Amino acid sequence: MNIPVLNLAEFIIRVESFNANINIPLIRRAYEFSGKAHQGQVRESGEPFIVHCLNVAMILAELHLDSTTIAAGLIHDVVEDTEYTLDRIRDEFGEELASLVDGVTKLGTVEFKSREEQQVEYFRKMLLSMARDIRVILIKLADRLHNMRTLHHLNTDRRKRIARETRQVYCPLAHRFGIARIKIELEDLTLKYLHPNTYADIVSKLELRKDERDTYIAGIIEPIKRILTDAGIKAEVHGRAKHIDSIYRKIKYRKVPFEQIADLFAIRIISRNKAECYHILGLVHEAWKPVAAKFADYIANPKPNNYQSLHTAIFGPGGKIIEIQIRTREMHYVAENGIAAHWLYKEGRQELDKTDKQMMWLRDVLDWQKDMTNPSEFLELLKIDLFAEDIFVFTPAGEIKHLPAGATPLDFAFSVHTEVGLHCSGAKINGKIVPLGTRLESGDKVEILTSPHRHPSQDWLKTATTSNARARIRRWLKQAGYDQAVELGKELLDRSLKRHRLKMPTDDEMLEIAQSLSHHSVEGLLCAIGNGTISTRQIIFRIGPVEEKEEKEETVEEVLEKFRSERGIKVEGMDSMMFRIAGCCQPIPGEEIIGYITRGRGVTIHRADCPAAQELIKHPERTVPVTWDAAKDQTFVVRLEVTVEPRKNILADITESIADSNTNMRGADIDLTTTSTRGFIIVEVSSLNQLERVLSKIKKVKGVISVKRAYADGKEKHGRK
Repeated sequence: MNIPVLNLAEFIIRVESFNANINIPLIRRAYEFSGKAHQGQVRESGEPFIVHCLNVAMILAELHLDSTTIAAGLIHDVVEDTEYTLDRIRDEFGEELASLVDGVTKLGTVEFKSREEQQVEYFRKMLLSMARDIRVILIKLADRLHNMRTLHHLNTDRRKRIARETRQVYCPLAHRFGIARIKIELEDLTLKYLHPNTYADIVSKLELRKDERDTYIAGIIEPIKRILTDAGIKAEVHGRAKHIDSIYRKIKYRKVPFEQIADLFAIRIISRNKAECYHILGLVHEAWKPVAAKFADYIANPKPNNYQSLHTAIFGPGGKIIEIQIRTREMHYVAENGIAAHWLYKEGRQELDKTDKQMMWLRDVLDWQKDMTNPSEFLELLKIDLFAEDIFVFTPAGEIKHLPAGATPLDFAFSVHTEVGLHCSGAKINGKIVPLGTRLESGDKVEILTSPHRHPSQDWLKTATTSNARARIRRWLKQAGYDQAVELGKELLDRSLKRHRLKMPTDDEMLEIAQSLSHHSVEGLLCAIGNGTISTRQIIFRIGPVEEKEEKEETVEEVLEKFRSERGIKVEGMDSMMFRIAGCCQPIPGEEIIGYITRGRGVTIHRADCPAAQELIKHPERTVPVTWDAAKDQTFVVRLEVTVEPRKNILADITESIADSNTNMRGADIDLTTTSTRGFIIVEVSSLNQLERVLSKIKKVKGVISVKRAYADGKEKHGRK
């Protein structure tokens, strides 16, 4: 429903019909403030902008929210769409209301690399604001609901973009917080704009069969009422058709036409207390045959969004399946209004109980999102967390754990405690030992086996499905890589100090050196040394004085060792992990690679077809996924073996041929005193294609017998001759 412009008196009368205890002076001030701020502004529909503000406030009133929230609904767009500032709102209405408006305001003039990054940062801000005051999401959902009700005024592209975002984020958020009345309407509206033909088809078919449906439902409701009356139970009985999006999902996932969907109907019975709910369930099952596997007790086992009800299904007249929900009036109110039903401002509370399941979910999201730097990854995990259907499993002590469908024992382990997850070595489901990747089902009893010697590996990221478990695994792997880099940094610095006959600086001196190199701590500096970001030479010159020595020409092995520590590789989940390029195969961009965790040396990068790598992958627990992450101007060193005739100027000709291919030569080691000379050349290349060009150029030099890539063990993989 879209209400028109209402004068102040009309608006207050409507609001009071939902909340008789509203703060009329506050509502009046917010109404007048919003009208003045948005004066002259119109929406795409041509309506005055204030119409949107009134509708958002009215949706909040229908949720029976407090006066501050309704007032915030009236002025929620002021900062974003007018010249009025947040400070102005704070001066006019105080910190509490200003904080609510700030929580739903977009990120202003901050520049982002992409729309996706901007969207992610806005969601982060919204989540943080929700954690401080859950009313932020209630205002945002009301705002989105009215925008969806009036979406037909926008062009097709904008309709689809907004509807898609609503489907992916706001519908599941409404579900997470248990607000069924908003969730259902948002789902139907997104279907209307994302699949307009399908939506129109379902609506027309429902309308055509409305009389038939009403007659059929009445044929169930009346007998239920008689049964309840005979049993002395006073309860409300209502019949309804499933909402449009629910029917669409049945058609899509069951792959059956509309006409063959049996459970289009649902009956809701609202009783006086919990005991009557179970009594009614027994009476219904006695009167009609229940459908096997269609019973769920959400009273004893509430959903994470606090939803409670008994669900069953019966075979009605004609063999049609009828879903029945049985709940108390309080449960029904919570089911319709969700987290809004828990908001108890009349008791002076401004936040929900920390143990509330919905708030626990929000805190989990806030925890894992700290480690998310990739916008796509953050959005994907957020959507997975929002959309996940729930199952419930039991600990050995009988405690219930809610997990998303598809969860594994590893996810269960992290839901029990982080330390249990980090040391998980195995699992039992219903008394039987199972792989950690086994999918759990509702009702399973799960026992986790632990070992102090067991720690996460990269493979765990493939096994875990929940964002909570994956975030904690990533954090451990990242920390493990960091700790390893710190230890290596200590060792490298100590060796360098001994080589230059210098003493280890004091802690204060080391902190001063760290800060001079833009590091906040000594540990951070040591990590940078260990992962190759900073050289020990930079530290030594700050400790000095260092005796100047004549620089000697670097040998082939010294050049290779130096370049093996350069960046250009991305190790999944281990941003701080030190790595080195394997000398046996010297991979370069364009070649498939694998990483192998080497004790004390970080991750060693091999070509996938390297013989050494084939032996290493027999230990999968120590292999990690790696990809090239080299900049366009980044180069990698390759050692080439050449066999040449010892003629005059041949080395100069080889050098010139390398230069002709726009390639830099780092060094050469060729003995021209024998009749058939074998030697080595080091070149810098950025890719496999560039290496092929270099080999081709050298091969054409007069007197070059052969040229090929050389390996540390002297073996040749494949090259050019």
